[in-house]
Amino acid sequence: MTVRVLVEPDPITPDQLVAVARHGVGVGLSDDALRAIAASRKVIEDLASDPRAHYGISTGFGALATKHIPREKRAALQRSLIRSHAAGSGAEVETEVVRAMMLLRLSTMATGRTGVRPATAAAYAALLDAGLTPVVHEYGSLGCSGDLAPLAHVALVVTGEGEVRDREGRLRPAAEALPAHGIAPLELAEKEGLALINGTDGMLGMLVLALADLDRLLRTADVAAAMSVEALLGTDAVFAEDLQALRPHPGQAASAANLRLLLADSGVMASHREPNRCTRVQDAYSLRCSPQVHGAARDTVAHAKAVAARELASAIDNPVVTPDGRVVSNGNFHGAPVGYVLDFLAIAVADVAGISERRLDRLCDPARNHGLPPFLADDPGVDSGQMIAQYTAAGVVSELKRLAVPASVDCIPSSAMQEDHVSMGWHAARKLRRALDGLTRVLAVEVLTAARALDLRAPLAAAPATGSVRDAVRAAGVAGPGPDRYLAPEIEAVVGLIRDGSLLPAGLG
Repeated sequence: MTVRVLVEPDPITPDQLVAVARHGVGVGLSDDALRAIAASRKVIEDLASDPRAHYGISTGFGALATKHIPREKRAALQRSLIRSHAAGSGAEVETEVVRAMMLLRLSTMATGRTGVRPATAAAYAALLDAGLTPVVHEYGSLGCSGDLAPLAHVALVVTGEGEVRDREGRLRPAAEALPAHGIAPLELAEKEGLALINGTDGMLGMLVLALADLDRLLRTADVAAAMSVEALLGTDAVFAEDLQALRPHPGQAASAANLRLLLADSGVMASHREPNRCTRVQDAYSLRCSPQVHGAARDTVAHAKAVAARELASAIDNPVVTPDGRVVSNGNFHGAPVGYVLDFLAIAVADVAGISERRLDRLCDPARNHGLPPFLADDPGVDSGQMIAQYTAAGVVSELKRLAVPASVDCIPSSAMQEDHVSMGWHAARKLRRALDGLTRVLAVEVLTAARALDLRAPLAAAPATGSVRDAVRAAGVAGPGPDRYLAPEIEAVVGLIRDGSLLPAGLG
């Protein structure tokens, strides 16, 4: 793992963001970044002495942008901006999300386009390095002039106000925690308040983290599908490379290649491969079309990654210091590009979970599971087997359909109609995080059920790859077929295996 991420004027990478946000890797600022920051700060300081009003430097904000602020009141202006905008409410946002926000705001400062002082950027790096995470709340962002309230809660902490969680998760006042880690609270100067809260950092951070999760979850979906196709005596012929090439979507090709790899050398598949032993002309769509659905989700992820890469390369602030020394208002803080793909991903997540639940349901239904016991129960009637586990998955899928309703088509005007069109990108990101948790749980139930079904196909042998997944489930303390037992811990055990990547055989694309 990376020991420390050095923030440069160039964009940070998704891997660097995940390392800092999710794994607590420390952060520093490069000399080039400090020089770029100092150069743009000089532009702001020159304009601060100008008797003419300059937005964000010597004026109020938003609907109050026409009001000139005298120099002696500008420090108070910055304090008031951050205090008033730190108006979030609701549950605390996850540590990884807040750390992602902080790193992304620091990365924008490092471009030299915001006009903050080097000391302000250094304070953000120091917070990340010390493992101090500002308390940010669920509600407050409309996703237009940046994720204002969430970013203001972070900025409040660097001024010595608000609360933080330390590396051990303890809640502490910022006024106490900062000095304990050798960090001096800041008094913000001209322009800095705006520079710390105008950005898509919250929604972008959640997008990058979601994309990292989806790389794992979509490969896991292929694993679950392969296990179900095998256990249901389906055919792998439809996954042939030449058939897939007739519809050349890259995600579909990758998913089908995974299914071929996972089902290679399966004794179960071989047992019914010959025409005289095959009783079905074709499999149900939930089996046959798995690579088409999983592949479409992969292609959606590829599009979202392209948007995320462009956003990571952006310097978002308002006003912004241009390379030729102008300070110009703009609309680059609007979250529409990020909000759209967050909503698009939620649709794909719901559909991948939906096809997983349909395969799972077939495993449980004696009319469609080709010789397996009803609900895979040990003594049907006395035992219910996987009946209610399927209910759980179905309930999650129903929730995911609601979460797939786009947030970005909603708009609620604010700031006395100055901010009359907003992206709701933060809300799109929050619901996507919930959707990813739901997909994880649906896949866990399918894997759990398919592993049991493969055991019930004995003495026929599973493919080496799917058999290794079943063995990993068993090694995690989930027993094979037998009388009914407490299922919730078994589902949770498989959820853990999916989250840490333990169920992914080598070679999956």
